[in-house]
Amino acid sequence: MKRITLLGSTGSIGTQTLDIVAEYPEKFQVVGMTAGGNIDLFARQIRQFQPEIVAIANETKLAELKEAIADLSTKPILLAGAEGVETVAAYGDSEAVVTGIVGCAGLLPTIAAIKAGKNIALANKETLIAGGEVVVPLVQKHGVKLLPADSEHSAIFQCLQGVPEGGLRRIILTASGGAFRDRPTEELASVTVADALKHPNWAMGKKITIDSATLMNKGLEVIEAHYLFGVNYDQIEIVIHPQSIIHSLIELEDTSVLAQLGIPDMRLPLLYSLSYPDRLPTQWERLDLVKCGTLTFRAPDHQKYPCMELAYAAGRAGGTMPAVLNAANEQVVELFLQERIRYVQIADLIKHVCDRHNCISKPELEDILEADKWARKTVIEQVMAIA
Repeated sequence: MKRITLLGSTGSIGTQTLDIVAEYPEKFQVVGMTAGGNIDLFARQIRQFQPEIVAIANETKLAELKEAIADLSTKPILLAGAEGVETVAAYGDSEAVVTGIVGCAGLLPTIAAIKAGKNIALANKETLIAGGEVVVPLVQKHGVKLLPADSEHSAIFQCLQGVPEGGLRRIILTASGGAFRDRPTEELASVTVADALKHPNWAMGKKITIDSATLMNKGLEVIEAHYLFGVNYDQIEIVIHPQSIIHSLIELEDTSVLAQLGIPDMRLPLLYSLSYPDRLPTQWERLDLVKCGTLTFRAPDHQKYPCMELAYAAGRAGGTMPAVLNAANEQVVELFLQERIRYVQIADLIKHVCDRHNCISKPELEDILEADKWARKTVIEQVMAIA
């Protein structure tokens, strides 16, 4: 039985991970869990999975959590705040830590887990996007595995099994195209938050849905792929694949192309990251190619998706620039969701912040965290200046 720790148990990644644990109780046991502030759900999860240690990131909710589980005969260790989350990440004899915390808040607990010798099921993009310059050397130093738990990078990882060193020529990331893939670029000036949240294929969290509309999600995945698989940016391409059946592809040096296909279901890459190198049988929906019919592809429109090129540029600049790009994007998307800026201002604001940043080429962790804070502050200042 594999003992796991789950960071961000009440979010989408966390709840789906716990679905997997519930389905395979003989395979997985939850040692530790953290959550942001959803006390009702977190308390129910604690009751069901009986972890040894838990942390609530919102310190003001600790008393409420204690009350919610006061009747339990065996209570977990209760912690709170950022330090509490990091303590849970590094705790005990868990073999793998699932990083389901959204945003740059997931960086420090992931680093704590790596330093404690835990393998990482990586569902938090920002760990590598913002912190890749620091995280990759730590992974190598502590000899842990960094297993992708999102669909695109899991697909690449699966396709690479058995490929000899030097055999990879190109990575092809597939993108749904988001809410505006079939809308003319000239109409984007008038789109609303509600329009941007209408993903054509599935329901996701608000932030990732906006990133899908701008294609920043793919740009960030390009940076993540660079660090995960050690390829340069000229070897990573993006194609629009509206059906979302092929989750990503690789091209080998002999021109062979390998793809991983499946029903769009986040549980599959999560399960593989937890069970690797084994394949566990499931009763989940199976892919029927006849029902799928035609699978189509097209090149992304660079005018419609300027965030894509911003991400490539930040990745090539390296150092602290990806952290600035990521932080600026998080802040700008939050402002858009609050209807304080228009959709077409998203890329312009991110570019403004990146253009102003004095990049540190070989950053320490403190440099990355400072760059993150600076980028968020600079976005706010710019929005106030143009208001």
